[in-house]
Amino acid sequence: MFGNYLIGLREGLEASLVVCILIAYLVKTDRRDKLPPVWIGVGAAVVLSMVFGAVLQFGSSQLTFEAQEALGGSLSIISVGLVTWMVFWMRRTARHLKTELHGKLDAAIAMGTTALVVTSFLAVGREGLETALFIWSAVQATDDGWNPLIGAALGLLTSVVLGWLFYRGALKINLARFFTWTGAMLVVVAAGVLAYGVHDLQEAGWLPGLHATAFDISSTIPKDSWYGTLLKGVFNFQPDPTVLQLVVWLAYLVPTLAVFFNLFGNRAKPVAAKPAA
Repeated sequence: MFGNYLIGLREGLEASLVVCILIAYLVKTDRRDKLPPVWIGVGAAVVLSMVFGAVLQFGSSQLTFEAQEALGGSLSIISVGLVTWMVFWMRRTARHLKTELHGKLDAAIAMGTTALVVTSFLAVGREGLETALFIWSAVQATDDGWNPLIGAALGLLTSVVLGWLFYRGALKINLARFFTWTGAMLVVVAAGVLAYGVHDLQEAGWLPGLHATAFDISSTIPKDSWYGTLLKGVFNFQPDPTVLQLVVWLAYLVPTLAVFFNLFGNRAKPVAAKPAA
């Protein structure tokens, strides 16, 4: 549940910040007449995201078991790729997001009302589609009834409240630091979703090694225990992963976190002093 709460909070806060920046800019520049097109674009993006999530949920339930596993595994891998890109993109552009959005908004206003609707729709819709896909993949991975959806809904609700507080000026935090640490936690969650997606593809027969178990600590951490459920809900932990799952999990998590924290960045090398003439 916590993992899905984090997803809802992290993704929802990005969308909330985008909306706050757009609205605040129009209000401060005394262009309140341009607010309705922005809200129309935001509302359309939210509806599209909800429809996309419903299609994923109800459409997949009509498929055969093998087709469900293949679809779930494929979409899980795609969602991990999108979220990873988003995490790195946000960390890189968090400091300049306001300036970038202001420029796009000015250009849209100059082009007309339709361009304004499209701009706000695209700015929020991208986050919404990514959120719907990643939450759906995480829900399939945890298989914990309604708890993942409740956690994601609470995260989204929290992000809306935080966005409103940002707009009112009542809350000020270091956004770069916030997105850095929540991004790192999302990478950990994404690693679990990726491993689960690989397992789905193994069950669908698309990947080998379904019965090659790396280790089995089910007796120590039972799946139905409260701590087993907690670990699965937060990290998508599996006490009996296959060898391929473990390899993919490590191959994604270690280098991604290393690059994210710039562990492999170029370090300044000391320059050797030239001998005196």
